[in-house]
Parts: sequence; structure tokens; C-alpha cells
Amino acid sequence: MDIRKEFLEFFASKNHNIIKSAPLVPDDATLLFTNAGMVQFKDIFTGAVPSPTVPRATSCQLCVRAGGKHNDLENVGYTARHHTLFEMLGNFSFGDYFKKDAIAYAWEFITVNLALPIEKLWVTVHTSDDEAYDLWKEHISEDRIMRFGDKDNFWSMGDTGACGPCSEIFYDQGEEHFNSEEDVMGGEGDRFLEIWNLVFMQYERDSQGVLTPLPKPSIDTGMGLERVIAIKEGVFNNFDSSAFKPLIEKIQSISPTKLTDNNIASFRVIADHVRTVAFMLSQGILFDKVGRGYVARRILRRAVRHGYLLGFREAFMGEIITTLTQMMGGAYNELIEQQDFIQEQVKLEEDRFFKTIASGMELFNNELAKTDKVFSGEVAFLLYDTHGFPLDLTQDMLREKGLEVDIETFEKSMQIQRDTAKQAWKGSGDEINEGDFKKILDSVGVNEFVGYTNITYNSKIVALLDEHFNQVETLKANQSGWIMLDKTPFYATSGGQIGDIGAIEDENNIAIVKETKKLFNINISKVVIEKGNFHISQMVESIVASRGEVSKHHSATHLLQSALKMVLGDTVSQAGSLNDATRLRFDFTYPKAMTKKQLDEVEDLVNSMIARGIPRITEELDIDEAKKKGAIAMFGEKYGDRVRVVQFGDVSVEFCGGTHVNNSADIGSFYITKESGVSSGVRRIEAVVGLAAISYAKNAINTLGTIEQEVKNKDVIQGVLKLKDQIKTLKQEIKDIANNNVAPIQELQIGDAKVVVDIVTNGDIKKIVDDLKNGNEKVAVLLIQPKGDKVALVAGVKNLSIKAGDWIKAIAPIVGGGGGGRPDFAQAGGKDVSKIEQAKDEALQFVKEHL
Repeated sequence: MDIRKEFLEFFASKNHNIIKSAPLVPDDATLLFTNAGMVQFKDIFTGAVPSPTVPRATSCQLCVRAGGKHNDLENVGYTARHHTLFEMLGNFSFGDYFKKDAIAYAWEFITVNLALPIEKLWVTVHTSDDEAYDLWKEHISEDRIMRFGDKDNFWSMGDTGACGPCSEIFYDQGEEHFNSEEDVMGGEGDRFLEIWNLVFMQYERDSQGVLTPLPKPSIDTGMGLERVIAIKEGVFNNFDSSAFKPLIEKIQSISPTKLTDNNIASFRVIADHVRTVAFMLSQGILFDKVGRGYVARRILRRAVRHGYLLGFREAFMGEIITTLTQMMGGAYNELIEQQDFIQEQVKLEEDRFFKTIASGMELFNNELAKTDKVFSGEVAFLLYDTHGFPLDLTQDMLREKGLEVDIETFEKSMQIQRDTAKQAWKGSGDEINEGDFKKILDSVGVNEFVGYTNITYNSKIVALLDEHFNQVETLKANQSGWIMLDKTPFYATSGGQIGDIGAIEDENNIAIVKETKKLFNINISKVVIEKGNFHISQMVESIVASRGEVSKHHSATHLLQSALKMVLGDTVSQAGSLNDATRLRFDFTYPKAMTKKQLDEVEDLVNSMIARGIPRITEELDIDEAKKKGAIAMFGEKYGDRVRVVQFGDVSVEFCGGTHVNNSADIGSFYITKESGVSSGVRRIEAVVGLAAISYAKNAINTLGTIEQEVKNKDVIQGVLKLKDQIKTLKQEIKDIANNNVAPIQELQIGDAKVVVDIVTNGDIKKIVDDLKNGNEKVAVLLIQPKGDKVALVAGVKNLSIKAGDWIKAIAPIVGGGGGGRPDFAQAGGKDVSKIEQAKDEALQFVKEHL
């Protein structure tokens, strides 16, 4: 039974729209990942955007709980139902049906479609919710309905906002299997398993905690797919169900160690983490040092560490990903489309960690042997900083031993990195008044973008906001704020393309457009009022500036992606972009720096595409038709059923909502200005086209002319090479002078050995020591050299009982330093120049005593 499909089709039969799983990266700055089915509907529930035409929806949402506030990572593999990635089945009503239908639908699906035995089912309601209690009595015996308080049966979006009581459905897994004191309804045991939560959003809670009934109560439900699969298959652990069993069987088939009761947690961790990492990569979350990419990295490294415990010593997860694609690719096509890329990125990251894991484990085990109760925070940081062990991986290893880390010490060392990681996923910082946007949407709806065909347009002002996004009636001279037009030619920042700038004006008033963005699906332009004032319903002319140069860079980015795939292979995928009037920046997945030859080849390919004069074709297609046409999608973007496709002949076909040139020849010339690394496995190309390319070429020609004049040679390469030879010669002359300008060194004879202890102000004292050793059969030499506010010491011994390392160790502390070395050669550094005479005397005394 395909429970996912059964659920969606059931609610589709009840007039619900089937909504695709939203991206794991939510359009919500307060969340690190999408962690519940309702996340993509949050703005509808809060009223920030209007309810859809069909006020019912159902979805199977991919969720991640492995970072930020919601983090189940440390429990995975050791409990029956915790996962870093899971699928949440849900049905939603936006002010349409309420408790009666929600309860009836849930009961019908569970007892008819899933055919779960009624005698195994229990429900809970909030202590105050008599309505839900009475409704449940129509379906289930009253002695199986239990009331609980706010902790168990009241849901809220936050401290304020939409909230309400909830009703949970439980499945009794059997007293014969679970019979502890906690295995009762409301207890902490596993006998009664919660499978579905029905949230009745019926109140608005204000800052004082007062509950006000909502005019249109709503429904939000959530049911874990993995739990339901396990129940239907009669197993008590999700990892024993068909959702995970094929993955664990694959791990068993390639593991150096057989599965046992003692190591089963490692098999489960790997199975869980492979799923999470694969889906993250498929949606553009790449391994990184901060933010979401850091979470992906620590999940993979936790899996590798458990693989290491099983005996793996090289990358192994690629084979498991193949099994995962076979299992889930039908429901999530991105796994199939991106399989090669996912496996490539995983292998690169595995290889990196396997290079350091052995030395890290040695350090860990050495410190563990010395640990009584608390593991060293300094060593935990060293494991993180040098060996790539995330803190929670170290904690996970210690938890198995019943130990903990000295967190306070670790966090002192980690503060800078932690602050950086937090900043990586914070929002823009704009304080947006959602209430005013709701009023605008309710009164005028969304506005229309007409900029694909127009860069000027006669528009009407339908809303004005001040710079803090509060609605106002007018904007006056010298004020800044935001203007919403009924029909706007200004493109809002999206898909890597910078928002349009320009002007909004009439005969007597001028506003300069500084940027354009989209908020709550409304296209608005930030303005500074240069002259006059603007008011709602005013007719104005909207004029876009610099669009042509931005479009050239955007179109060139499409051509660049095609060229990169031709040169580097099809596994190259876009990982981010920026297009403005002066440059383009394109991030792409590739494991190493590009060679000069590869860069030249890419640059030549793009210029040849430009020279061909390829017309641009733009179409709106059904998403499946666009994919059949070979259109490339941007990682992590959410697309509707209809998509805009931009095509340049046989060269480039991409999903894209941006603006473009009509013909590739309009781009002009293309020059790569820089290639660099962004993060592990991600490279960046920066380039210029159009007017920026002309300026770049002109500057290069002028620079070349200046070099010709300076080197006094038309052949600048020969001129530069000649100067390099001259510099090399002069450096050698300076070195020779320094080496020859050495003050006489004091020598004395002790027995048949030559002893040299002195302060040398000039020359290379290492070379002097080597020369003395080479020129004498038995010699002991220690030289001291002041270098600014520092001191260098070098010692050498040949065919004598005294050891150079011991000599240096004895003398270096006098000048505030330390060091050592071999019996025949040693060196050290110090920082107290005032003590060098004392050091010289002590060095001489030491050698006299030990010879």
C-alpha cells in the first residue's frame, strides 16, 4: 500500500488541492529548515496573504529537524521514531471546514483507508474542548476519549498570534509488548503511539495572553508517514519498516562488520543520515562551514563516523544513495535528476573527513583515557577545528560512555565561529509590518508585472508605505518610502537578478526608484521623493533605467552555465548567481579550481554563442512539458504547475522569471574576470559583458600600454622577464653581501674540540653553523642573533657527547623562548633581547660543564 499516495488521493476526493512539498529552505527568516507541513501555509494562517480560491489543501511535506530550535539529531539511531528528515502528511482548511469535518475525515481515513482496528485507537482533546469531545463520541467509544491540558493539547504559532486546542489520535501497540508504568495514555512509554495531530486554530492571542475568537477558524493537521508505515507493517521501530529496511540491508551488504544488537544504532544512523543529506543536496543545500551547509556537513560526518565504527575506511555512501533513489525517486524526482551530482558531492565530503578521522579518533581516545567525568573543552575544540569533528559528534561519542564535554571552555574557543554560523541564516533585518500588507492585499490584491514587454508604463499608485513598511496616504519631497503600482514595469529582485531602478513621475512630481523587491507577493519599489509629492490613485509614468545592461548579464549567465557543462561535465549545477548592470557572478558545483585552459575554453564558448546571434525564445509551459524540453531548474526554487522557460536555440533552456536580451548578439563581449572558491565543492566565476566588458577591455589595453612604457619594450613579456632576471641578480648580490659582512666569531679550544659561542648581528647563522660543522672534525657551536625585538638561537654539534637539543633547551628560556631539535642540530626563538649577553655566558658555562 502506497500510504503517501492513498492519503493525498483521499483528501483530493474531499475537494482538497494537492500541494507539492515545499523546499527544505523555507521563505521564513525565523526557521533554519522547513520543519512542519504548515510552514508553507503560515502566511495564509496569519492572514498576511489572502486565502486561496480553493480554501482546502493537502500535502506530503519533507521536513528536517536537525538544527536551530527543532533538533532531533542526537536521538537518531537510538530511539524508534526520531529522524533528521521525515515526511509529514497533512490536510488544511483556510477558514472553510472546521472540527466536525476534520474529525470525520481523520476517522474515515484511519479506519477505512488504513483499516486500522478501532479497538486499537484512542483520542485526546483539550480539557476545555467540549465541542471536540462531543464530536468524537460519534465515532469512538467515550471511554477512549481523554482530556489533557495545554502542555499536550493546545497549539500556538508563537507567544502571540493564531492558536487553539488540538486533538491527537493514538494507536495502542499492545500491552503484551509494552507494559511499564509509563505505558499508559498520557505516559512517556511507547505503548500508545501518537500518529495524527488535528489542530483547531480558533483564537488570536495578544501580548497579554487574551484569546479572541478568529472570524474564520482553520484546520492544520500533521501525521508522520514513517510512523504510519511502521504501524501498518506491524513493527515497533520505524527503522524496521519498508521506509528504512532496504537502506539498512544495503549497508549490511557492503559493511565490513555484520549487524548485531550492539552496533545496530550505527546502521540506523547511516540510513537516516543518507536520506537527509541526499535531499539537502538535491535542493541546493551544499556542504559549508556555516548555516544550513554546516548542518548538512555535520550530519554526513556523523554518518561517516558510524561507518568508521563499522570498519569503513573510504567513501561508501554513494551505493546507499543509489538504493535511496530507487526507493523514493518516484515521489521525489529531484533524487533521480540529481543523483550523479549528489553522489559526487557526498564522495568529496566523505574523502575529506576520512583523511582526518583516524588522527581525530586517536586524539579523542587519548583524551578519553584521561577523562573521569568531563571531557576537555580544549580537546573538543581541537577535534572540531583541526579534525573536522562537529561538537555534537564528540558529544555523541561521549554519550555512549556516559560522559559530557566541558561546554563552557569549548564555547569560549568557538565564539567567533558560532556567531558567524548564526549570522548565516538570519533574515535581512527589515522590520516588516505584516498587518499593513494584509490590508493592501485585502483591498487591492497583488499587482501586475508588465516589465517583460515594457520599460516605461502609465501606472496608478495603489498603495504607499513609509520606509518602515507602514501604510501612509502621501509621500512628500525628501521623504523615502515604498510605492506600489497597479501595473509595474519594475522587476523585483529574484532569481539572482537585481531589482530595477529608475523613476516614477508626472508633470510636477519626481520619485527616484532605488530598488525593487517582492514582499508577500506584492511588487514594490523603494523611492526617494526628489520633487513634489505622491498620493494614492495618482496616475504616473514609470521609467526603468539600466535594464538593458542587467539583461545582458543575466542572459550571459545562462550561456555561461551551458559552457561550463560542456567543458566540465553535466554534474556542474548552479549554486547561486547575481546579475546587475556591471557584472555577473555565477556559483556552481565543482570540486577543484578550474585551469587556465578550462577558463579560456569556457570564455571562448560563450563568445562564440554570442557571435552566433541566437534569438531568445520565451514560453510558458506546463512544468512536465518544460522538463521534457530539457529546461534546467534552479536548486531549491519552488515552481508552480506553469513555468516560464527561456531558450537560446540549442545552447540553453532554463526555467527563469528574469529579463533577457532578444538575441545573444546583444550581449556584446564576454570576459571572465575572476575564478575562485566559495566553499567546499563550490566555485565562483565573475564576468562582465556589454558596456562593462568594453570598459574592462579598455582598462586592460591602457594597462598594457603603461607596462610597455615602464619596461621600455614593445614586447612586454620579454621586458618583464628581463626585469625579473635583474631582480634575481640583485637579491643574490644583497644576500652575498650580508653573508660576507659577518663580524669575527670568538672561538676557544676545549681539549681536542673547537667551541664557538657568540652573538652574531649579521649573516645567516644557520649557514655559519653548518660551515663550522663541515670545516671541523669535532665542534660545538651556539650562535645568538638579535632580530629587532626577537632573538634567534642556533646550535650545532659534531662528534661530541654534548647534545645540541639539550643545549638549546637550557639556554632559550633565558631570552624568553623555547625550542629543541636533534643531537647534532637545534634552534629556538626568544623575545627578550636584553638577556642575550646573559644567554651567551650561560651557553659557554653549559658547554664547559658538559664536555
